[in-house]
Amino acid sequence: MMKLPKFILILTLGVRPGRGSTAEMELTLDDAIARARANSVDAAVALDELKTAYWEWRTYRADRLPEINFQATAPSYANQYSSYMNGNGEYSFVRNRFLDAQAQLSVDQNITLTGGRISLNTSLDYLHQFGADGGDRFMTIPIALTLTQPILGVNTLKWDSRIEPVRFSEAKAAFLSATEDVALTTVNYFFTLIMSRENVSIASQNLENATRLYTVAVEKRKMGQISENDLLQMELNMLDARSELTDAESTLKSNMFNLRSFLDLGEDVDIKPIVPDSIPRASIVYTDALDRALANNKFALNIRRRQLEADYEVAKAKGDMRQINLFAQIGYTGADTEMSTAYSRLRGNQRVEVGFAIPLVDWGKRRGRVKVAESNRRVTESKLRQESMDFNQQLFILVERFGNQQQQLSIAIRSNEIARKRYDTNVQTYLIGKISTLDLNDSQTKKDESMRQYVNELYKFWNYWYQIRSLTLYDYEHHGDINADIDRIVKQ
Repeated sequence: MMKLPKFILILTLGVRPGRGSTAEMELTLDDAIARARANSVDAAVALDELKTAYWEWRTYRADRLPEINFQATAPSYANQYSSYMNGNGEYSFVRNRFLDAQAQLSVDQNITLTGGRISLNTSLDYLHQFGADGGDRFMTIPIALTLTQPILGVNTLKWDSRIEPVRFSEAKAAFLSATEDVALTTVNYFFTLIMSRENVSIASQNLENATRLYTVAVEKRKMGQISENDLLQMELNMLDARSELTDAESTLKSNMFNLRSFLDLGEDVDIKPIVPDSIPRASIVYTDALDRALANNKFALNIRRRQLEADYEVAKAKGDMRQINLFAQIGYTGADTEMSTAYSRLRGNQRVEVGFAIPLVDWGKRRGRVKVAESNRRVTESKLRQESMDFNQQLFILVERFGNQQQQLSIAIRSNEIARKRYDTNVQTYLIGKISTLDLNDSQTKKDESMRQYVNELYKFWNYWYQIRSLTLYDYEHHGDINADIDRIVKQ
């Protein structure tokens, strides 16, 4: 970690809170980031999106496991008229009154390799016919093995097994990036507040100096040592300083409210942001950052998923050009007036069915869908290539800027030291009449600008730092990938 000069800290922490504040909170950047990750709305949204993706993943995995289903109708009563055709082909309406009950237990398993479904079933049907000739009837299927298998169509289960793991990995990477983005947003709010407090500090100091200089100028004017124009200029400087202080205090209150809201703090809390006294030292090389980004970032996974989805749409369109489905069932069945004999007097029960749906003339509709899917895939591939180039360029520029930022920060520190010393010297020199008002105003402007520049360069460093962490999901300070216990997080 590189240490930063302490005079900056003293200036910043010397700012008093605005009127109406009832509680002070000294807040470091690390504490602000930790609180934002725990309490901010952005963090809550990221967590909810992760939970949604997690349960979608769990649902996908459950589809690959055996499923036990029970269906029953107990009972169904009917007392109605229905049409009846006799042996002569004539219809008449007869009254029918019966009680019906059904139950079926099945174990179902999807077959990822073929896209089919196999089931092991057992069922019992009960029928009681009311009336003089009525009675009980039982039909049983003690065991039946059923296969439903699409032929030549797209295997959705197989495609899901390719796409869904990538989708869930993308969601996990997106959550980790979102936590870094929360940190990045915190950095923006945090340093905006630091700059606001610094502006108030600068404005307060400038007003104090302008008031003192104006008081001295009044006495000098009485003694004839300065002109009326110089006196008016000192008064104008004092009024400008008071106006700048009022504006700075108003901006401070607004930026204080923004950070409080983001961190979910009460409105009675006055935040005193502590300027980081050190920065992590890291040498980041573009090729290394790109490799880590392609391995960890959601972008690479998003590219892979969208390519797979485009390929799936083409395969689906081709599979829909013709449909052939196989249904096969083997087992036993029994029927009798007693339940026990319905299970003992069993007969074979087999069924095989092959269904076709092949268009003979569709005027090119299905082939057109294939062409549309293939065209959409080419469009997707072009977009993915462009997005990849843009991503690489963004990362390259970011790494280059970060590499230069440590030097820029060192320059800003030294510039601020020089400007402060120059201004302090010029104030004393002006009091003894050695320099003009213009020279004094110029040194004050340089002093204010150099202080703001230092805070701005420090902000840029942390902004670049967390942008790189978000893109690479790698901690260059501790040399390790940024990870999280997803199972524990989603179950909190």
